[in-house]
Amino acid sequence: MKISLDLLQMLDAIEHHGSFTAAAEALHRVPSALSHAIAKLEDELDIQLFTREGRKATLNEAGRALLDDGRHLLRAADELERRVLRIAKGWETELRIAIDTIIPVERLYPLLQRFFAVGCGTQIRINQEVLGGTWDAIATGRADLVIGAPGDPPSRSGIATRRLCDHESFVFAIAPSHPLASWEGTIPGSELLLHRAIVIADTSQELIARTIGVLEGQEVLRVPDIRAKASAQVAGLGIGHLPCWIADPEIAAGRLVAMKLADPRAAMPLHLAWRTRQIGKALEWFLAELTKNDEIEALTAGL
Repeated sequence: MKISLDLLQMLDAIEHHGSFTAAAEALHRVPSALSHAIAKLEDELDIQLFTREGRKATLNEAGRALLDDGRHLLRAADELERRVLRIAKGWETELRIAIDTIIPVERLYPLLQRFFAVGCGTQIRINQEVLGGTWDAIATGRADLVIGAPGDPPSRSGIATRRLCDHESFVFAIAPSHPLASWEGTIPGSELLLHRAIVIADTSQELIARTIGVLEGQEVLRVPDIRAKASAQVAGLGIGHLPCWIADPEIAAGRLVAMKLADPRAAMPLHLAWRTRQIGKALEWFLAELTKNDEIEALTAGL
């Protein structure tokens, strides 16, 4: 077989990291090894997978088709390996947790300290996701447990959900220097439309990306996470909602001012979500802990 899982991993890394050099570093290989392996595959298949312009190489239509279908094989192989280990040991070798950027990741650390004290040997990997990226992570197998997935879950089998809380504590906040800061009374949507919105870029890879708080036709600046959104609003680059835990200190310091809208944003449900196939002991431990009211409050206060 000319196409191996190893070659598919290389293609995935090249596309994800944007270059052969960055992909090689992520895979702990030298760039020449990746170049040689890809060139050999192209030669054996008698096709080109990349469009090359100088040092830049981008996947062509054939390369994109190979990678899109190959990712299903990579996920299946990863799931098979993880399933065998779960069956043999009960405890997962690794538990992948995705947490929405709206929840400060440091709030998870006390829970992790108690988990590590169990001494089961399960490695923990934490990724931050944004909006639909949380659902995408669980639906595509990039995460085993998601904390804070917003809105409605996708229609996918093999996923269980539990409501974590309703995110109600949004503050519409802008810089004192922003033109809207002098507005008297509630601000109508027609006025918001005239000003740039600061939004967090959705991290979905396969599911349709979601956007919250943007009016049709409104200019948008997309930033990578909630702290970048807050700092962009402090800089006067645009307008938007922020959770209380990050807005209140900025308002107290005079770097932001809270304004009222004619149409306030509705509460948004946040969920726990997990993969239901062959649940291991580590996932069971976290799911049990996250039924406790004090644990939920510690994670969600000020959201």
